Amino acid sequence: MGEGSTDTPQGVGRGGGHVPVLLQEAIDFLNVRRGGTYIDATVGLGGHSYEIAKRLGAPGHLIGLDKDPAALKIAVEKLKAGSSIVLSVPTGTEMRTRNDKEVRDWPTITLLHRSFAEIASVQEPATVDGILADLGVSSLQLDDAARGFSFQAEGPLDMRMDPRSERTAEQVVNHLDERQLADVIYEFGEERRSRRIARAIVRSRPIRTTAQLAQIISTAARPMNQAERRIHPATRTFQALRIFVNRELDDLKALLEVAPRILKPGGRVVVISFHSLEDRIVKDAFREGVRDMHFRLLTKKPVTAPEDEIGRNPRARSAKLRAAERV
Repeated sequence: MGEGSTDTPQGVGRGGGHVPVLLQEAIDFLNVRRGGTYIDATVGLGGHSYEIAKRLGAPGHLIGLDKDPAALKIAVEKLKAGSSIVLSVPTGTEMRTRNDKEVRDWPTITLLHRSFAEIASVQEPATVDGILADLGVSSLQLDDAARGFSFQAEGPLDMRMDPRSERTAEQVVNHLDERQLADVIYEFGEERRSRRIARAIVRSRPIRTTAQLAQIISTAARPMNQAERRIHPATRTFQALRIFVNRELDDLKALLEVAPRILKPGGRVVVISFHSLEDRIVKDAFREGVRDMHFRLLTKKPVTAPEDEIGRNPRARSAKLRAAERV
C-alpha cells in the first residue's frame, strides 16, 4: 500500500473496476517497438500488458509474470484477442487459449506464474526491449477478504500474493518475538510507534483475523495529531507485514540487478512504486547503473499522477514512476 494511504487498492477508480496507474506515462517511457520483446514483470489484471500488446503486433512477444495465479487467469481473458496465450499455472501444466473469432495483429503472449525475481531464468542476456514493473498490492487482492490484505474487512491473516508460499501474516504476528516484530514494522512500514504496536500484538496473541489485528493496533497507536488522523492507525503495520511476507523489497532488488543484463542496448526499464521504500531502491539502483555506465536516466525526478487521474483513482496519489535506458 502506498505511504500515507488508506488501503484503497492500486488501480481502482471511484466507480470501481481496474484502472492501471500512470498508464499513458508508463507506455510512453517504455517506447514500445513493433516486433520487440517486452516483459510486464507484474502483469496483474493485464491493463498495462494490453496496451503493450496493442503496439507490439504479430511479430512481437510479450512475457507477463505474476506471483498471483488468480490474477493471471483474469489477465488471460483480458489479453486473448486472436493470439495463443501460454499460461503457466501452479501445477506446472500449460493451458493454451485461443479466440479465433477476433483475429488481430496480436503478439505472442506468455504468462508465467512466478516472481519477477526469477526474471533471469525467463530470458537470455541482451534479448529484451523493455521491462515494466507496477509494484504494490492490487484491487483483486484487497477486495477478497479471504486473502487477508485489507484491515477494512474481516478475514484470515494471510497476505500471501503467491498461495504456494509458506509464510503467512498469521505466522509472523504470532511467532516472531517482540523485538523482531517491532523491527519488521519499523523497517517495512516506517512506523514510528513500532515498539508500542509490537508489544500490544505480543500481549494479545493468538491473533487470527485482520479485524482483530487492526483493532489491537488502533488501540495501541491512537492518532495524536491531525496528520496521524489522515490514515488508519493500522495502515503502516499492514504494509510492513505484507512486504515482509512476500519478500517484496528483496524481489525488487533482484529485478533491478538483472535488468541491465537482459536488456538490449536502447532497451528501457520502467518502475511504478507506491511507497518511499520501493522508490528509494529504484532511485539508488538507477543511479548506480548510471555510475557503472549501464543506464541513462530518463526521469531525473519521479513522474507523478496528474490531478485528474488522482480524482478518478485516489490510489494514484502515491504512485511514482522512474525510467532508465540501457546504454
